[in-house]
Amino acid sequence: MDLSAFGLSGKTVLVTGANTGIGQGIALSIGRAGGKVIGVGRSSMEQTASLMAEQGAEFVELRADLGSTAAAQAMFETAWAEHGPIDGLVNNAGIIKRVDAVEFTEDDWDSVMDVNLKTMFFLCQAIGKRAIEAGRQGRIVNIASMLSFQGGIRVASYTASKSGVLGITRLLANEWAAKGINVNAVAPGYIETNNTEALRNDPDRSASILGRIPAARWGCRAISGMPWCFFSHPLPTTCTAPLSPSMAAGSRGN
Repeated sequence: MDLSAFGLSGKTVLVTGANTGIGQGIALSIGRAGGKVIGVGRSSMEQTASLMAEQGAEFVELRADLGSTAAAQAMFETAWAEHGPIDGLVNNAGIIKRVDAVEFTEDDWDSVMDVNLKTMFFLCQAIGKRAIEAGRQGRIVNIASMLSFQGGIRVASYTASKSGVLGITRLLANEWAAKGINVNAVAPGYIETNNTEALRNDPDRSASILGRIPAARWGCRAISGMPWCFFSHPLPTTCTAPLSPSMAAGSRGN
């Protein structure tokens, strides 16, 4: 897929959770648009690095435990010092716990909120602070979810975190639009990722989900990076705070 029209040559974008799924798709799309990607995660991104190299794109891997705000902030400072300045941020990393609400533990709650919402906010803060101090433009895209709207079942902390992502995106867009920093969100539908593996392996749940999607198939990572390429382009400078649903047309319910 040719994304050269988005013109990200010379731009550096930090993508969390770039080792697989949506994050990997975003990294590859940015690479095809000519951008450099700093991939961040706690596990190996060897496959992403190999795919980026195949398309002639620059990729840097940084390891960090995104469940720790201190570790995430230290990673960002290293990324900026060694590979910056950083033009854009994609907060994609996320985890999920599938447990009935009556059995949900405090750890089930905290571990998801720490990665999906707390670290997301403080990485936004880190790049926002740098951009404002330097008088630079900035582009941020936060990955929300259809469960930001639908609620879902058996994923209390995930739904809460993704609802929070939507709210923080709107708040930061309001605060930073006049400073040249665009903050947007993308809400993917049901995509083939590690987080949906349990659903895809459950014949009844998978059939129920596919029955609510007109295309009757799970979304693929290949299209997941395109909204980011649009939101990161220098031209849509007034496009901030919209929520872009991705591969979710016609999806209803949980």
